[in-house]
Parts: sequence; structure tokens; C-alpha cells
Amino acid sequence: MSHNLLKGKKGIIFGALDENSIAWKTAERVHEEGGKFVLTNAPVAMRMGQINALAEKTGSKVIPADATSIEDLENLVDQAMEILGGKIDFVLHSIGMSINVRKGNHYTDQNYDWTQKGTDVSATSFHKVMQTLYKKDAMNDWGSIVALTYMAAQRVFPDYNDMADNKALLESIARSFGYFFGRDKKVRVNTISQSPTPTTAGSGVKGFDGFISYAEKMSPLGNATALDCANYTVTLFSDLTRKVTLQNLFHDGGFSNMGVSDAVMETFTK
Repeated sequence: MSHNLLKGKKGIIFGALDENSIAWKTAERVHEEGGKFVLTNAPVAMRMGQINALAEKTGSKVIPADATSIEDLENLVDQAMEILGGKIDFVLHSIGMSINVRKGNHYTDQNYDWTQKGTDVSATSFHKVMQTLYKKDAMNDWGSIVALTYMAAQRVFPDYNDMADNKALLESIARSFGYFFGRDKKVRVNTISQSPTPTTAGSGVKGFDGFISYAEKMSPLGNATALDCANYTVTLFSDLTRKVTLQNLFHDGGFSNMGVSDAVMETFTK
């Protein structure tokens, strides 16, 4: 059901790969709520996914961009403002990649060239995106920037590997840059710490099915789905959350405040 929460608002959505991705679901919901946007992803990711189908469905343009490249980001922002007819109201950063995870390297046996690449893609790219927007004065007053994260930034999930470090840096960047963006541009910056979600990217983590099952049993409301996250993101893009900034917002059915649940205990007492 649409409430026109984003009527007249314009933005950029990074990271839509296929219909399982949170960015994809967010794009659909933003469209339903009256928002307009450009879609972007790295050229290699675009070849793997179906982003053109999403663009057609939502009446959007696709602008390929490597989020680690300042040149690409400057071109993206310039084109987005031209296509959308002015400054931007919202941005979703839904980007993450670990070559160490993909190649099966344990956290204690990293290839540091791969580690650095993963950090650049997963975390430093968020700084680059915001720096580009900030320098170009591309955001409207009371705009909203959101990045997706995971609780492994605060707690140990052994098989999440170096992505945990990437998410910790991502959250720090959101707070640090969010201060300047709020002070100087009236723009809010937040991260959403989402439940483990069966996306194409997330499924590459060893033991991910176990993550999902455990979190489901721990969370009093159960895991938040990709669609649930999209709905939450819409509220953060809307004018209803103008004074929410510098926050890491847990969207996980209550998992982050649980110590243990009856359902989990039952598995040990049978």
C-alpha cells in the first residue's frame, strides 16, 4: 500500500543486483511511494544481475559506476542531477564485497591485497560517495543518506570474516561524515543493521543458512526480510524522520537485544 511518502523526492540507489537484493526491493518501494531515482552498480555487477529489468519496471535510468572511483562517482552525480532535474533527496548505499570470503580464505589467513580491495568497495566507497555529494552540494536540505550494515560490526560472527571489519568502518564513516553533512547541509546519515538476509551477496558467507536459522529463533519478531528493510528505508528517506541522524539502527526483529531465547534453549535441552 502506497502512502506517497516520497512524492516529489529524487535519489540514487546503489547496489540493486537481482530481485533478492535489498536495494532492488527498496527501489520498488521507493517507486511505489512516488520517488524517482537513478540506479547504479559496478559494470561487472550489472553484467551478473538484471538491473535493466528493474529500471524498466520503475521508469528509471541506469548509470554504470565503480563506487571506488571518484571520476565515476562525479560523473554519476552530475548525470543523476541532470536526469532528475535538480538536487538529490536520498541515497542508498547497498554495496559489499569480500574476495577473501569468496575465495574461502579464513580470517586468520587473509590475502591483504584482497582485504584492501574489499575495504575499498564495502566501506571507503561510502566515504567517497558522500564526499562527492558534499563537494558538489548535490543534496537538498533535509536529504537522507542510508547505508546497509550488519551486527558483525559489533559482535563476533566467525565466518563473516573481514566483512565484519568493513562494516565497522562503514558505521564509523556514517557517524563522522554524518556530523559534517548535518551541520553544513542539513542532511542526515544513518546505517541500518539488518537481519541476516538471503541475498545473492549474503549467501556467499560460509554457514549463512545457519546464521539465518539461529537469528530467526533468537528474535522475538523473527528475521526482517529484504522487503521489511525496504519499507524501513523508505521511512528514513521520508520527511517523517528529519531529526534522525548519526544512528546505527538495528532492524532485526529484536535480535540485537537478546541474550538467549526459549527456542534456542530448547535445542540444547532436548
